[in-house]
Order: sequence, then C-alpha cells, then structure tokens
Amino acid sequence: MGIRKTILSRIAIVYFVLTLFGAYVVVKLVSVQQIKNERWQKIEKNLSNNTVVIPPVRGTICADDGSVLATSVPGYKIRIDLAAEGVKKVFDNEVDSLAWYLSGFYKDASKKEYARRLRSAYKNRNRGYLLTPDKIDYNQLQEFKNFPILRRGRFGGGLIVEQENKRLNPLGILAQRTIGSLNKENALTPVPVGYNGLERSYEMYLRGENGISYKQNLSGRWVTRTEIEPQNGMDIITTINVKMQDITESALYKQALKSNPEWATAVLMEVKTGEIKAIANLGKTEEGFYEKDNYALGHRGCYEPGSTFKLVSLMVALEDGVVDTSDVFDTGNGYWAQEKITDDHACGKINVKQILEQSSNIGTAKVILSKYTNNPKDYVDRIYGFGIQKPLELELAGEGQPYIKYPGNADWWGTTTLGRMSYGYDLRLTPLQILNFYNAVANDGAMVKPRLVKEIRNSGALVKTFKPELLNPMIVSKETIGKAQAMLEGVCQNGTGRGVQGEHFKVAGKTGTARVARSDGKGYEYGAYYASFVGYFPADNPMYSLIVTFKKPRNSIYGAAVAGPVFKEISEKIYASQITNPSPENDKRDGEDVPEIKNGQRDDILRLAEALELKNVQGLPDSRMVSMNTQDSIIVLEENVVPVNAVPDVVGMGVSNAIFLLENAGLKVKISGIGKVKKQSLRPGSSYRPGQTVYLSLS
Repeated sequence: MGIRKTILSRIAIVYFVLTLFGAYVVVKLVSVQQIKNERWQKIEKNLSNNTVVIPPVRGTICADDGSVLATSVPGYKIRIDLAAEGVKKVFDNEVDSLAWYLSGFYKDASKKEYARRLRSAYKNRNRGYLLTPDKIDYNQLQEFKNFPILRRGRFGGGLIVEQENKRLNPLGILAQRTIGSLNKENALTPVPVGYNGLERSYEMYLRGENGISYKQNLSGRWVTRTEIEPQNGMDIITTINVKMQDITESALYKQALKSNPEWATAVLMEVKTGEIKAIANLGKTEEGFYEKDNYALGHRGCYEPGSTFKLVSLMVALEDGVVDTSDVFDTGNGYWAQEKITDDHACGKINVKQILEQSSNIGTAKVILSKYTNNPKDYVDRIYGFGIQKPLELELAGEGQPYIKYPGNADWWGTTTLGRMSYGYDLRLTPLQILNFYNAVANDGAMVKPRLVKEIRNSGALVKTFKPELLNPMIVSKETIGKAQAMLEGVCQNGTGRGVQGEHFKVAGKTGTARVARSDGKGYEYGAYYASFVGYFPADNPMYSLIVTFKKPRNSIYGAAVAGPVFKEISEKIYASQITNPSPENDKRDGEDVPEIKNGQRDDILRLAEALELKNVQGLPDSRMVSMNTQDSIIVLEENVVPVNAVPDVVGMGVSNAIFLLENAGLKVKISGIGKVKKQSLRPGSSYRPGQTVYLSLS
C-alpha cells in the first residue's frame, strides 16, 4: 500500500511539472504571436525596407566572330534624401531653383508642378524621392550633380546615385528584331527581362542571379553592406555574321524603297550546318521601313507560298516513280477550263523539267492530278515524309505553324484541293520553313535544323555548345535529289529565274508569286501578291541557301522582278567576300601558342587565361584596366591607368570596355566597324570637353 502511494505521488509530481511546462509553452506562443506581434512586424518592415536587391550585369549577345550585338553599360538613377540634415538647411531657399532645373531638363511639367511635388515629398520626409523616372547616362549624371541642393553632395544635399545597367546595341538596328529587346521596368519586374527575340529565348542564361545588400543607419549615416554578390549573366554567341547581315539588310532595304511592300524578309543559311548567318525583317511604318516583326518565321509571315512549292510536288512524283523529268504534258494555251487553272503565258507541250523552269501552274497540276486523283493520301503522305508539315522549333518564340491539308479533313475538297496544293495554295508555310526544304535539296537530301546560337559562355569559359541537328537524314533518294538540283539550275539558266544568274558562279533556285488571302478567309485581295525567290549558291558546290520574300510589292508582283534582284545582290557580294577569298585554315602567327586577347579588365583576362589553361601570362598590375603585350610568346599584363580629366586610351579593347571607360569619363561614343578598337578620334591623354564625341573605328 505504501509503495503504491509513493508511485502515485511521483506520477502526480511529473504530471504537475509537465502541465506547468505546457502552460509555459502556450504563454510563450501567445506572447510571440500576439503580445510581441508589433515588435516582429517592425523588424519585418525594417528588413523589407532596408534590403536592396543588387541586379547582375546582363550577359552579352555576340555575332559569330565575337562582335558585340547587345551589351550592358552603366546607367544611373538619382534620388534625394529629403530628411537629410543638410537638405533641411537649404530646402526652403533652393527648392524653386531645383524645380526650375528639373522642369527644364524633362520639359514634361512646369516649374510650379515640380515644386509642388518636391514640397509634398519633403513634408512626408521622403528619404529616397526619385528624381529620374528613366535611367540617365554619365553626362546627364554630371548635369544633375550641378543642380541646386544636389550640388552639395550626399550629406549636404541628400544626393543618392544608383548605378544600373542599360542595354546597348553597338551596331544599331543590325538584326535588331532577332536579337530582341527588354521589357520596360515596372513594379512587377523592377529589373528588365527579355521581351522578344534571343533576349527572351535565352533569358535564363543572360539574366544572371541577383545579389543582396542591406542598408544600415550608422550614426545618422546610411551605409550599404553587401551580403550576397550578384552573379553576372552568361554570354550568347550567335550564328549571325555581321558582314553577311549588313549585306542582306542593305539589299533588302534598297529594294523595299523601290517596291514599297507591306513587309519584306530575307534569310541566309549555311547549307551544311543550318546556321542562320543573316536574317532581316522589314515592316512598313509611317517613318519608313524598320525591323518591325519576325516575318521570316513568325505567324505573320505564314502564307500560301505559291510557285516555290512546285518543287515539293514534282519531287513527290519523281520519288514515287510515276513521272520522270523528260515526260511531256500539254499545258495548252495557258488556261485549263476543266479545273479553272491559269498560267501567266502559254507554254504548250513541255516536259516536267520545263514545267518547273517555266513555273507552269497547269503543268504541275496535271502531273499531280493525273497520278494522285485516286490516291491523294499517297501524295500528302510523301510530303509529310519530307517533314515540312512540322514546326522547326527554332530558338525564337512565336513560330508560325505550318499547315498542309490531309484527305478526309473537313476542308479537303477533293481534286480542287489536290490541284491547288500542287502549285502552292490551300496550305501555309513560313519563309524559313520553305527555305529549310530547299536547303535540304542543296545538302544532297540531308535536312538540318536551322539554328541561331552556337555557344553559351560564362566569363569566357565554354558552358554549352549547340551542334548541327539532323531532322531527316535523307528526304528522298539520291537520284531524285540529283534531278531536283538539275531542275533548279535550269530555272536560273533557261526559265523564270534567268535574271538571278550571275557571270562568275551558278545559282539554283525558284521564283514564286502567290496571291494574298483576305484576312476574313473569303477569297483573295485584288491585286495583292507575295513575290519570292528561294535557292542556293554556288549551284555546283552549295554553301549558302537564301530566301527573299515581299508582301504586296507595288511596282511589280513577280518574284523574279522583285525578290530576284535582292537574291542576286546578296549572293554575288557574299560569293565575292566569303567564298572566293576564304580565311586560310592555317592562318597562324609565329607565336601560335599566344592567342589574340583584347585589352580590357584585368579580372576578365585572368579568368579567360585560367579557362584556356594558359601558363605564359606574366604581370599582375593593381589597376582594374590592363593592356596586353606579347614578348617572346609570353603574354604580359601591364597597367592601363585611366587618366583623370584626360581622354582614356581604349585602342585594343573590346567595344563594351571601351564604351564603359569613355562614357564614365563624360564622353559620347560613336562606333563604326566590328571587333576591337583600332583607332579613336581623340588622342589618348589629351584634354576634352564633357559631352564631346569620340569616334571609334573597330576591326
């Protein structure tokens, strides 16, 4: 009995202790959640208000040779701490003067309105009132530093300067729509992100990772402490060739001024690899023709291709063995009453090869209808076997969806559809999708996927390589490919493409003229056409394929007259500059183990040397910018001191570093050429005026 009483007593004590502990925990929970809620909210608010995101430097987009197509350079935002002690002393006397300067700078509101805004912010003790809604450059920053109140600096005038990066296209509008743009900053996206083009498609590589800093008030002075360093974005190396892009854009623009189309596009592709070397898209605006939309592969460029599709139809018949190039068909006097099909001119009796050369709608329709009326699925299945009914899934978003009807679909209208499809109607393709088929013919039957990006690099180190991708190893037999190549050469020697053929090399290709469908789907617009030419060169050793398309040209409607001259100009200039004078494969300097490195930032060069495992680098100067010298196969880093109030020496630097130095010195920069800086108009070390322009020649 005594033992039982003892055990119960001990259990009661343990139970009592546990009850007290439980009560203590409950009290603490209530205290944390309720009693000290205000304190925790204050801590949370303090952390939220004083935590600053440090944006990374966005990666650079480069051409195939490393030339900069898009890069980030410093931009600035100006704030004023209206609760600073120095501001309080002078605000009443100088606020009207500051308002006058701001009104004169922006010209969007009166001095009185600016003064009202400043006084309202001052009354609310705003410690970071934004004076610059948009980023300003270095020269404008110097102007702001001389404004009333602000000229007193950080402590006397509450001046807060926030440096941010702005996006720059050193080569202007060259390939601008393909490179893409960034969206504007807003509350949801305080850091700009890719809006279209490659900027959007490769956002995850280009953007980098944000850093974090924390603002603290130490003895009345705000200081910023970096907690997490930002990780800068990676660089994208594209397939775009600057020289070829310039040739393509210039030729397309010149013809656009003559023919005044709604839009025009041209795409140049390397036959073996599928690399897009140039892509130009010109849309008509009130101001002229600009890179407006991606008509080459976007849904707005998806159209009924017309005569450029005839090659597809005739290759179906040749591959199935139902016809040969020598088989003759009677096209009559240019009008086939039974099917209501017309030709531009009477061709009479012509063989299959001549049908393509003369671009006969009647001839093409007679070939297909005579062989596939009873089995249209065989015709369409063969087309599907080529793979052209599938989207190419290029890096750029918004690809137009190819559409090729199939027997049995609700919109299949028997022989009417079969006949119209044979010469390029009742189906839709983009210019790039058409080009990709012709590129496969040029590539002896191998269809490769078009691509715009070759590599991704991080501080010079290779991260990812994009190799050629084979979509179809052999679209048809070698025999059919040979016949198709001969027919395309015949078009340019004997047929509608004679004007495209030059003197020094053979061209193979096809003209195309197609009516423009109405937007409501009810027939076609009167007098509105697409004019195209697609092919490759040199015909006997194809290196490049090219398509040129105009929508609604005004002076002529025919592909040979509108698109043909553009194709000819581009092919001849590229042949002269790239094919007849190729770069020697073994063009090496005496010190072949010493790569060519541009002058620039020391840390970048050291990271590159480490990635390349270079052991012959000497010199570790303290300066941020360094110059390069080669001595007996050894790379020597030397101090490149940036002079104060004197023109910096940027010869030998990459364009991004050169712009950074010159703009921070207060100079405006104009660029011509590609590569590294070869010459600068202002002599290094000489004096200059703030805002003066310096011209850089690149090579």
